[in-house]
Amino acid sequence: MNAKSAISKEIFAPHDERMLGAVQVKRRTKKKIPFLATGGQGEYLTYICLSGKCLVFFSSMCSVTNKKPAQASITKVKQFEGSTSFVRRTQWMLEQLRQVNGIDPNRDSPEFDLLFENAFDQWVASTASEKCTFFQVLHHTCQRYLTDKKPEFINCQSKIMGGNSILHSAADSVTSAVQKASQALNERGERLGRAEEKTEELKNSAQQFAETAHKVRFWQDKA
Repeated sequence: MNAKSAISKEIFAPHDERMLGAVQVKRRTKKKIPFLATGGQGEYLTYICLSGKCLVFFSSMCSVTNKKPAQASITKVKQFEGSTSFVRRTQWMLEQLRQVNGIDPNRDSPEFDLLFENAFDQWVASTASEKCTFFQVLHHTCQRYLTDKKPEFINCQSKIMGGNSILHSAADSVTSAVQKASQALNERGERLGRAEEKTEELKNSAQQFAETAHKVRFWQDKA
Protein backbone atom coordinates (compact mmCIF):
# COMPACT_ATOMS: atom_id res chain seq x y z
CA MET A 1 0.00 0.00 0.00
CA ASN A 2 1.46 3.38 -0.97
CA ALA A 3 1.60 6.38 1.37
CA LYS A 4 -1.49 8.14 -0.03
CA SER A 5 -3.63 5.01 0.17
CA ALA A 6 -2.44 4.47 3.74
CA ILE A 7 -3.29 8.08 4.66
CA SER A 8 -6.77 7.70 3.20
CA LYS A 9 -7.38 4.49 5.15
CA GLU A 10 -5.77 5.58 8.43
CA ILE A 11 -6.64 9.29 8.68
CA PHE A 12 -9.85 9.87 6.74
CA ALA A 13 -11.80 6.60 6.44
CA PRO A 14 -12.41 6.29 10.22
CA HIS A 15 -14.18 9.68 10.09
CA ASP A 16 -16.31 8.75 7.06
CA GLU A 17 -14.23 11.05 4.87
CA ARG A 18 -12.92 10.37 1.40
CA MET A 19 -9.51 11.67 0.37
CA LEU A 20 -9.85 13.35 -3.02
CA GLY A 21 -6.22 14.27 -3.55
CA ALA A 22 -2.88 14.68 -1.83
CA VAL A 23 0.55 16.08 -2.55
CA GLN A 24 3.82 15.42 -0.71
CA VAL A 25 5.51 18.71 0.14
CA LYS A 26 8.32 20.42 2.00
CA ARG A 27 8.61 24.07 3.01
CA ARG A 28 10.28 26.54 0.66
CA THR A 29 11.26 28.66 3.64
CA LYS A 30 12.22 27.39 7.06
CA LYS A 31 9.61 27.93 9.72
CA LYS A 32 10.79 30.02 12.64
CA ILE A 33 10.99 27.99 15.85
CA PRO A 34 10.53 29.75 19.22
CA PHE A 35 13.77 30.09 21.19
CA LEU A 36 12.38 28.11 24.13
CA ALA A 37 11.17 25.23 21.98
CA THR A 38 13.05 22.08 22.93
CA GLY A 39 12.96 18.53 21.80
CA GLY A 40 11.62 17.54 18.39
CA GLN A 41 10.27 14.38 16.88
CA GLY A 42 13.01 14.21 14.26
CA GLU A 43 12.63 14.26 10.49
CA TYR A 44 9.23 13.82 8.91
CA LEU A 45 7.34 13.78 5.64
CA THR A 46 4.49 16.23 5.06
CA TYR A 47 1.39 15.75 2.90
CA ILE A 48 -1.30 18.30 2.03
CA CYS A 49 -4.56 16.41 1.62
CA LEU A 50 -7.96 17.41 0.22
CA SER A 51 -10.85 15.41 1.65
CA GLY A 52 -14.61 15.59 1.87
CA LYS A 53 -17.85 13.96 2.87
CA CYS A 54 -20.70 13.23 0.45
CA LEU A 55 -18.81 14.55 -2.58
CA VAL A 56 -19.05 13.32 -6.15
CA PHE A 57 -16.94 10.18 -6.45
CA PHE A 58 -16.02 7.96 -9.33
CA SER A 59 -16.49 4.36 -8.23
CA SER A 60 -14.21 2.10 -10.28
CA MET A 61 -14.83 4.50 -13.16
CA CYS A 62 -18.32 3.07 -13.64
CA SER A 63 -20.77 4.93 -11.47
CA VAL A 64 -21.19 8.47 -10.19
CA THR A 65 -23.10 9.94 -7.27
CA ASN A 66 -24.18 13.58 -7.15
CA LYS A 67 -24.53 14.39 -3.46
CA LYS A 68 -23.54 17.84 -2.23
CA PRO A 69 -20.70 17.95 0.29
CA ALA A 70 -21.42 18.04 4.00
CA GLN A 71 -17.91 19.41 4.34
CA ALA A 72 -14.63 19.61 2.48
CA SER A 73 -11.29 20.35 4.06
CA ILE A 74 -7.55 20.64 3.53
CA THR A 75 -5.46 18.77 6.08
CA LYS A 76 -1.75 18.72 6.83
CA VAL A 77 -0.63 15.16 7.56
CA LYS A 78 2.82 14.11 8.79
CA GLN A 79 4.74 10.87 9.01
CA PHE A 80 7.66 10.96 11.40
CA GLU A 81 10.93 9.16 10.80
CA GLY A 82 10.90 5.57 11.99
CA SER A 83 7.10 5.39 12.15
CA THR A 84 4.73 3.64 9.77
CA SER A 85 1.70 5.63 10.96
CA PHE A 86 0.47 9.08 10.00
CA VAL A 87 -0.53 12.01 12.19
CA ARG A 88 -3.23 14.56 11.40
CA ARG A 89 -1.98 18.09 12.01
CA THR A 90 -3.55 21.42 10.99
CA GLN A 91 -6.88 21.32 9.19
CA TRP A 92 -8.75 24.09 7.35
CA MET A 93 -12.25 24.06 5.96
CA LEU A 94 -12.26 24.62 2.19
CA GLU A 95 -14.20 27.85 2.76
CA GLN A 96 -11.15 29.24 4.60
CA LEU A 97 -8.92 28.94 1.53
CA ARG A 98 -8.44 32.40 0.03
CA GLN A 99 -5.74 32.05 -2.61
CA VAL A 100 -3.85 29.34 -4.48
CA ASN A 101 -0.63 30.58 -6.10
CA GLY A 102 0.99 28.39 -8.73
CA ILE A 103 4.06 30.68 -8.80
CA ASP A 104 4.79 30.32 -12.54
CA PRO A 105 2.09 30.00 -15.23
CA ASN A 106 4.61 29.42 -18.02
CA ARG A 107 6.35 26.25 -16.89
CA ASP A 108 5.90 23.11 -14.85
CA SER A 109 6.98 24.18 -11.40
CA PRO A 110 6.69 22.26 -8.11
CA GLU A 111 6.46 25.45 -6.02
CA PHE A 112 3.12 26.80 -4.76
CA ASP A 113 1.58 28.90 -1.99
CA LEU A 114 -1.65 28.43 -0.05
CA LEU A 115 -3.26 31.40 1.67
CA PHE A 116 -5.95 30.76 4.29
CA GLU A 117 -7.88 33.14 6.53
CA ASN A 118 -5.38 32.65 9.31
CA ALA A 119 -2.35 31.03 7.72
CA PHE A 120 0.07 31.28 4.83
CA ASP A 121 2.39 28.49 3.71
CA GLN A 122 4.99 28.27 0.95
CA TRP A 123 5.52 24.75 -0.36
CA VAL A 124 7.51 22.69 -2.84
CA ALA A 125 5.83 19.54 -4.11
CA SER A 126 7.82 16.35 -4.61
CA THR A 127 7.27 16.77 -8.37
CA ALA A 128 5.66 19.36 -10.65
CA SER A 129 3.33 16.63 -11.98
CA GLU A 130 2.07 15.80 -8.49
CA LYS A 131 1.41 19.47 -7.82
CA CYS A 132 -0.48 19.81 -11.11
CA THR A 133 -2.71 16.82 -10.33
CA PHE A 134 -3.48 18.13 -6.85
CA PHE A 135 -4.27 21.61 -8.22
CA GLN A 136 -6.66 20.15 -10.81
CA VAL A 137 -8.60 18.27 -8.13
CA LEU A 138 -8.56 21.29 -5.80
CA HIS A 139 -9.76 23.71 -8.50
CA HIS A 140 -12.52 21.35 -9.61
CA THR A 141 -13.72 20.85 -6.03
CA CYS A 142 -13.73 24.59 -5.27
CA GLN A 143 -15.60 25.48 -8.45
CA ARG A 144 -18.22 22.80 -8.04
CA TYR A 145 -18.98 22.94 -4.34
CA LEU A 146 -18.24 26.44 -3.05
CA THR A 147 -21.21 28.69 -3.76
CA ASP A 148 -19.44 31.89 -2.69
CA LYS A 149 -16.04 33.03 -1.44
CA LYS A 150 -14.26 30.87 -3.93
CA PRO A 151 -10.46 31.06 -3.64
CA GLU A 152 -8.45 32.93 -6.23
CA PHE A 153 -6.16 30.79 -8.40
CA ILE A 154 -3.23 32.88 -9.65
CA ASN A 155 -0.09 32.12 -11.66
CA CYS A 156 -1.49 28.74 -12.64
CA GLN A 157 -1.07 26.96 -15.96
CA SER A 158 -4.15 26.74 -18.18
CA LYS A 159 -4.24 22.93 -17.95
CA ILE A 160 -4.90 23.30 -14.23
CA MET A 161 -7.92 25.55 -14.74
CA GLY A 162 -9.53 23.33 -17.36
CA GLY A 163 -8.72 21.73 -20.67
CA ASN A 164 -7.18 18.29 -20.51
CA SER A 165 -7.45 17.84 -16.76
CA ILE A 166 -7.57 14.35 -15.28
CA LEU A 167 -11.08 15.09 -14.02
CA HIS A 168 -12.38 15.86 -17.51
CA SER A 169 -10.63 12.73 -18.78
CA ALA A 170 -12.27 10.69 -16.03
CA ALA A 171 -15.67 12.20 -16.80
CA ASP A 172 -15.18 11.46 -20.51
CA SER A 173 -14.26 7.86 -19.67
CA VAL A 174 -17.39 7.46 -17.56
CA THR A 175 -19.59 8.98 -20.26
CA SER A 176 -18.03 6.77 -22.93
CA ALA A 177 -18.50 3.66 -20.78
CA VAL A 178 -22.16 4.52 -20.15
CA GLN A 179 -22.78 5.14 -23.85
CA LYS A 180 -21.15 1.84 -24.83
CA ALA A 181 -23.12 -0.04 -22.19
CA SER A 182 -26.36 1.59 -23.33
CA GLN A 183 -25.62 0.73 -26.96
CA ALA A 184 -24.86 -2.87 -26.04
CA LEU A 185 -28.12 -3.14 -24.09
CA ASN A 186 -30.07 -1.66 -26.98
CA GLU A 187 -28.48 -4.08 -29.44
CA ARG A 188 -29.14 -6.96 -27.10
CA GLY A 189 -32.73 -5.82 -26.73
CA GLU A 190 -33.14 -5.71 -30.51
CA ARG A 191 -31.70 -9.23 -30.83
CA LEU A 192 -34.00 -10.51 -28.08
CA GLY A 193 -36.92 -8.79 -29.77
CA ARG A 194 -36.14 -10.47 -33.09
CA ALA A 195 -35.70 -13.81 -31.33
CA GLU A 196 -39.08 -13.42 -29.62
CA GLU A 197 -40.72 -12.61 -32.96
CA LYS A 198 -39.09 -15.64 -34.56
CA THR A 199 -40.19 -17.84 -31.67
CA GLU A 200 -43.75 -16.56 -32.00
CA GLU A 201 -43.72 -17.25 -35.75
CA LEU A 202 -42.44 -20.80 -35.20
CA LYS A 203 -45.06 -21.32 -32.51
CA ASN A 204 -47.87 -20.18 -34.85
CA SER A 205 -46.52 -22.32 -37.67
CA ALA A 206 -46.34 -25.35 -35.41
CA GLN A 207 -49.88 -24.74 -34.20
CA GLN A 208 -51.18 -24.39 -37.77
CA PHE A 209 -49.34 -27.56 -38.80
CA ALA A 210 -50.83 -29.46 -35.87
CA GLU A 211 -54.34 -28.25 -36.72
CA THR A 212 -53.88 -29.20 -40.39
CA ALA A 213 -52.50 -32.63 -39.46
CA HIS A 214 -55.46 -33.17 -37.12
CA LYS A 215 -57.95 -32.30 -39.88
CA VAL A 216 -56.21 -34.56 -42.40
CA ARG A 217 -56.24 -37.44 -39.95
CA PHE A 218 -59.95 -36.78 -39.21
CA TRP A 219 -60.93 -37.01 -42.88
CA GLN A 220 -58.73 -40.09 -43.36
CA ASP A 221 -60.56 -41.79 -40.50
CA LYS A 222 -63.88 -40.81 -42.05
CA ALA A 223 -62.85 -42.31 -45.38
